[in-house]
Amino acid sequence: MSDTRSEDGLVLGLEGTAWNLSAALFGEGLVALHSSPYIPQKGGIHPREAAQHHASVMKEVVSRVLTEPERIRAIAFSQGPGLGPSLRTVATAARALAIALGVPLVGVNHCVAHIEIGRWATGFADPIVLYASGANTQVLGFLNGRYRIFGETLDIGLGNALDKFARSHDLPHPGGPAIERLAREGNYIELPYTVKGMDLAFSGLVSAAQESTAPLEDVCAGLQETAFAMCVEVTERALAHAGKDEVLLVGGVGANARLQEMLRTMCEDRGASFAVPERTYLGDNGAMIAYTGKIMLEHGVTLPIEESQIRPGYRADEVEVAWWTGPGEIFAAGPLPEGGIARGAEAVVEIREGDVVKRRTGKRYRNPGLDRRLIAERTRAEARLIAAVRRAGVPTPVIRDVTADTIVMERVEGDVLKYVTSAENVRLAGKAVGRLHGAGIVHGDLTTSNMIVRGDQCVLIDFGLASTSPEVESRGVDLHVLFQTLESTTENYGELREAFVAGYAETFPGADEVLSREHEVELRGRYL
Repeated sequence: MSDTRSEDGLVLGLEGTAWNLSAALFGEGLVALHSSPYIPQKGGIHPREAAQHHASVMKEVVSRVLTEPERIRAIAFSQGPGLGPSLRTVATAARALAIALGVPLVGVNHCVAHIEIGRWATGFADPIVLYASGANTQVLGFLNGRYRIFGETLDIGLGNALDKFARSHDLPHPGGPAIERLAREGNYIELPYTVKGMDLAFSGLVSAAQESTAPLEDVCAGLQETAFAMCVEVTERALAHAGKDEVLLVGGVGANARLQEMLRTMCEDRGASFAVPERTYLGDNGAMIAYTGKIMLEHGVTLPIEESQIRPGYRADEVEVAWWTGPGEIFAAGPLPEGGIARGAEAVVEIREGDVVKRRTGKRYRNPGLDRRLIAERTRAEARLIAAVRRAGVPTPVIRDVTADTIVMERVEGDVLKYVTSAENVRLAGKAVGRLHGAGIVHGDLTTSNMIVRGDQCVLIDFGLASTSPEVESRGVDLHVLFQTLESTTENYGELREAFVAGYAETFPGADEVLSREHEVELRGRYL
């Protein structure tokens, strides 16, 4: 390799996971960027047509940026996740370029590239990330060498949900911008709201919006307000659980001004910093692949040609993030001291001498009507279900008083599980959850923040998202929420999962069926 390449070299990045073929050069900064999007004549993205488009414009797109081939020191390409035909087209071009130029190949995870270009563009160090794109909707944070997924969509991505609704009303592709314009002229209408811990689902919301007979502008307003409030809620829950103080928005849907406004408001109210990169870096683009390829190359992460197969289901949490210098902070604040006041994701909790006062406060980011509905529904449901759970023999706090937005309950002496995640304590949690599911109740927010270890018991708290359900699916989702939390916040996840499963099977005869369904739920989180 020449001195020019080593001292003043550039990385060429190729992005083509779905609809947009894009190439870029990155050195000390962005040097060149050119894109050629595939626009379907009708309907959504057709994978073969997208791949054919990419192949037909590849030479022109690369030529526009590759003006000094002697300066190229590596070829980076989006290895996954994405549409198989599109990924194969880009990977083939990347291999050919690497061989022709005699430079290394770097396989980049598309999702991680969105995060890294966002961190570079905003200067954020260790954020909670809301990644909202067509096929992906995830909340992530860094810990111990990987981006951990705190929560994600259980069905379709936010962008695909918006596109699906748009197609049903003959709106242009992509549907997000058209829905945003119409929503500005409409009034909020009530639509289904589905949050399960730090996971969420959009299919029911989209179906209800498609079937609504309200004016289109009002449906768009209701769709946006509901979907975005769900995303902000799970982001706030991850922020509160992890104890971080930065929120970064990335992905193509991040260009929506209303989503940005809602996240910014939530962060202001929590004393956290919020940032979103400029529009150039939000949608799928070659710059994010080139930049991430550059930092991977600088840390010795390259890919032999014979190992450069595409990975359509490539998860962000599978990537070893060798370029981070620290482990990432989590739970830095520590447990709440006696007599303190904590602000959770949806309520303010006051710890008093003999009891705990949990008051749901309004969220400025949410539509007022939606906000009032959620506060009232969740407060009533929580009080009712805590009483039902106690009757089933599951350790919970004793309720002493209930109002429209406040529950006064017994103070539980013990340690919050997220600070004491030993195998034995997690086994106790498994026993409690087994009894809960045996009573036909699902918690809805099974995180280690909502479990208190007291002697030889694990007390379950915070039933704001709980519901009665005998369905295997609901129980599987419950366990998926907990397993994601353990995986994203602990170093010995395998051992802790085994301990939980042992306790769960001890008290719930249907454990095997639920665990099998949890695995199915996990697989749905792959690229859709």
